[in-house]
Amino acid sequence: MEQKRVFDTILYREEGPVGILTLNRPDDGNMFTPTMCLEVRDCIEAVRRETRTRVLVITGAGDKFFCIGGRKAGLPDTKLYPGVMPTLEMYEAIEKLQKPVIASVNGFAVGGGHVLHVVCDLTIAKERAIFRQVGPMMGSFDAGYGTWYLEDLVGKKKAKEIWMRNAKMTAREALEMGLVNKVVPDAQLEQATMEFALEIADRGSFALAAIKGAFGARHGGVGGLARLSHDLMIPHYYGSEEAHELSEAFEQRRKPDPAKYGH
Repeated sequence: MEQKRVFDTILYREEGPVGILTLNRPDDGNMFTPTMCLEVRDCIEAVRRETRTRVLVITGAGDKFFCIGGRKAGLPDTKLYPGVMPTLEMYEAIEKLQKPVIASVNGFAVGGGHVLHVVCDLTIAKERAIFRQVGPMMGSFDAGYGTWYLEDLVGKKKAKEIWMRNAKMTAREALEMGLVNKVVPDAQLEQATMEFALEIADRGSFALAAIKGAFGARHGGVGGLARLSHDLMIPHYYGSEEAHELSEAFEQRRKPDPAKYGH
């Protein structure tokens, strides 16, 4: 049964084991607003806390725009944090979600929208999708996910070129440089994305979470390693004979019996 959640700037529905999050501001290029960033974060956090969804897809409403970045108009006139678009809230939520996230790029992926697809684990794009980074042209930049993760995908020299030249890239060019995983005819994007997602959803969820956590730990430092431990190692350990015996012995105020957990 299809399930939905209600938001102001995004749409969310579940089709079996696949959650589909749609940026829903097509008349404005599906541009980020502070509200959208926080709604995307909250939606992903909700997906994180349930077990129905095994794969998350992020796409844009309409057939022209995936996302063309963030609108700075309306932000407080301050150099402090309240004057910054909270895009990091979304990127961090994607990074710590213990489930694969697929960007289904249905049009222009520009600026912050380009970073968004880079942060996702996998990207599938339609033939007429366009990829472009425009930060230095528009008075903006990304000094974290959009640079380090882009370098991982295409190499340092190409990543610097993408950020410094701000040239448009076709979906085929993006595929050739390793920026996307798959390109399909425009009319087949939705179906191909669902097939892609369902194939991955059949894999072991614990194994997928471990793989994603291992990749994330590389850039996450202590936070990344802590996330890997918190999401995967600790829950597994809690169900072990060792943890059970130690906990029971502590509650009963007795010495634990190592023989019960193989030491």
